[in-house]
Amino acid sequence: MSPSDCALTMRGITKTFPGVKALSNVNFTVRYGTIHAVVGENGAGKSTLMKILSGTYMPTSGTTEIAGAEVRMRKPADAQKLGIRMVHQELNLVPDLSVAENVYLGRMPRRWGMIDKAAMVRNAAAVLTQLGASIDPRARLGDLPISQQQLVEIAKAYSADPRVIVLDEPTSSLSDHETAALFAILRRMRDKGIAIIYISHRLKEVLEIADEVTILRDGNMIETRPAHGVTAGEMIKLMVGRDVTDIFPKSPSVIGDVVFKVSGLSDGQNFENVSFDVRAGEILGLTGLVGAGRTEVAKAIFGLARLTAGQIEIHGRPVKIGSPAAAGKAGVVYVPEDRKLDGIIPAMTVRDNIILPILRQICKLGRISTQQDRALAARYAKDLSIIPSDPQRRIDLLSVGNQQKAVISKWLSANPSVLILDEPTRGVDVGAKAEIHRIVGELVAGGMAVVMISSELPEILGVCDRVIVMREGRACPALDRASLNDERIMALATGEEAA
Repeated sequence: MSPSDCALTMRGITKTFPGVKALSNVNFTVRYGTIHAVVGENGAGKSTLMKILSGTYMPTSGTTEIAGAEVRMRKPADAQKLGIRMVHQELNLVPDLSVAENVYLGRMPRRWGMIDKAAMVRNAAAVLTQLGASIDPRARLGDLPISQQQLVEIAKAYSADPRVIVLDEPTSSLSDHETAALFAILRRMRDKGIAIIYISHRLKEVLEIADEVTILRDGNMIETRPAHGVTAGEMIKLMVGRDVTDIFPKSPSVIGDVVFKVSGLSDGQNFENVSFDVRAGEILGLTGLVGAGRTEVAKAIFGLARLTAGQIEIHGRPVKIGSPAAAGKAGVVYVPEDRKLDGIIPAMTVRDNIILPILRQICKLGRISTQQDRALAARYAKDLSIIPSDPQRRIDLLSVGNQQKAVISKWLSANPSVLILDEPTRGVDVGAKAEIHRIVGELVAGGMAVVMISSELPEILGVCDRVIVMREGRACPALDRASLNDERIMALATGEEAA
């Protein structure tokens, strides 16, 4: 490989934190005009390597070259000046600003000392057109669906004329159709000579979009090879150091009586006349394209949004749920899709996050029972294999998979009858996916009723006993496990006549 072909070369990158070696002598090279995937379990070192590349961290040792010249980046602004742009999984945008203002955030064009809004809108429109994104640059960003917000984030990076763009789990909130549109945009960017680093746990997508793949494990660079000819099974084995043959295991359970039933639920805007029931020991899948109304139904059931019609029953008794507190009291809990925004309080410890739903129960005379909360947190850290198993550790210092297990622990502490999981393995590596599904399997084996919302068809097909497909706010009758397949679910989700 000629040095002139290399957009990025990182040599001997090592990063040590107190008591932890996050990266060990990693060598990583990305060529211009290629899509280079980086895969590995949570905790493998992907995020640390990208934070070094973006100037967030300084390496303990090692060197970085951009376009053949050695550079030293002490802060993110240094990386941006060198043409390195990050598109994070958690979007870094301002909902109340327009699309154009977000595209040029921090570098808005000026004329006579004032922001030139007309030029900004023209430039943003040109960038969006180049990317093939049909988005009004004047629209308020917060009014757009998440898929279009993701494209705005990419347009923001692209408009800065980058050498290297890093995308972290860019399809985690996208449907298959939206993912295909995103891939078309990435290929256009690649053909313009941009080096694209693509981080994802969705190995099927990696094989579809990537030119090269680098596998990290336990802070070490295991291998870099062309994506053509590599199988998902080979990548998994290299990522985890073992065969993972059952990522979505179906645990045996005895399905009992109906625990939870909703009839004719409507919110007057996002969904209408939604009805289903869930039995003890059953996992009911809720799937469909992004925007079909799945999450909105879950939030309304949990009291986070207002219902205009319908009835909720638990163990055959009608209940009124007007708030999350009322839902928890009735025995219904919800693990949200957006873990960072809605699932955790980042600055608090694992223990403090876990005990939040039951503070009233463990308080005596206004003081928290330290003995009770420590015992509870230690129990869930052990039972759900939260690593590291220190309940006093800040939760935002855990890997994504372990944060998700802590969020599940938080709601299990309330001893619910019904557990609603919204995209429970979003952004989670293959090893942690299997672990989360093991936990869910144990819960249903113990008689819990579970509703699982997921955009991943292999997950839905692998673990669910029955499936509800939603389209445009309406729910189809439940499909039995025996009649499930990819084609039927997608036909229902898209409204094809074949359904």
